[in-house]
Amino acid sequence: MHNEFTAITERDGACFIAYCPEIPGANGQGDTKGECLKNLCEAIELILEDRRQDGLRGLPEDAEQEIVAVG
Repeated sequence: MHNEFTAITERDGACFIAYCPEIPGANGQGDTKGECLKNLCEAIELILEDRRQDGLRGLPEDAEQEIVAVG
């Protein structure tokens, strides 16, 4: 599934920092802007996967699960 999120990047001395306002807690940093954005993407993926797992915990056995695409 393809999703797009906003990345806000700033310089912090010699490094770059980034965060995603749509995903609280998703942050990245790096020596280059590219490295920073890569780290932010990895953080977003980890947070979303954790939220998916939390959301599926405790479902009734007879509940049906399907995948829907957005966008």
